[in-house]
Amino acid sequence: RESALQQADEEEEQKLFQSKAKRTSRAIAKSGVNSETLKQQKKKNEAEEMIKNKRTVFVGNLPVNSTAQMLKSLFKEYGQIESIRFRSVVPAEDTLSKKLAAIKRKIHPNVKYINAYIVFKEECDAIKALKKNGTEIASGFHIRVDIASKNSLHDNKRSVFLGNLSYDISDDAVREHFADCGDVVAVRIVRDRQTGMGKGFGYILFENTDAVHLALKLNDSALQGRKVRVKRCVEKGSAARRAAGQPRG
Repeated sequence: RESALQQADEEEEQKLFQSKAKRTSRAIAKSGVNSETLKQQKKKNEAEEMIKNKRTVFVGNLPVNSTAQMLKSLFKEYGQIESIRFRSVVPAEDTLSKKLAAIKRKIHPNVKYINAYIVFKEECDAIKALKKNGTEIASGFHIRVDIASKNSLHDNKRSVFLGNLSYDISDDAVREHFADCGDVVAVRIVRDRQTGMGKGFGYILFENTDAVHLALKLNDSALQGRKVRVKRCVEKGSAARRAAGQPRG
């Protein structure tokens, strides 16, 4: 579970990119282009996407009534914005596509938070936009801002894993519960892509390691009627190595 957290917010974007790449591959295949040309086109698409992701920021924990204009106003000071797209939108009706639901703002009433991707004209502007991480843009909504090409808001030594969370818990409820431990850089609740509801686990990234020690003392503390599990974040592969009795490299 802990290792899955590192990709939780990137899953949707990766799947969208993979789907786009597959569509491109099929289109090229239908046109009768040989396999070598197909491979070259695929590599070109992946390279272009990687470059684009470096100038794209992920913005999480946005109110459902957020608009592209609102985000432009919030981030325009950092540079020219090329495009904005919303994600984690659950349509109010099954007949609506996610894109149409986002445009018409017909979002399922159980969904309280949505995410967005902002593409800047220049990579340096996307990096400057990270200054907005942790900003409270509305009551109870501290946004999470990260570069789309990498999960920079993750550091095992400064993070704790949270389990047995309420499925409808908000990022800010978690932030408030651990506020006395130290400065919180980011809260990430892993949510179901289809319903927008939490999956019962997530993690917190603190400003320093001292806060982690204090947070661990809140293991089994009551949070929205549940005893929350607080554990150290485990690096990928380390748990498997310990289970197999292998020393660290």
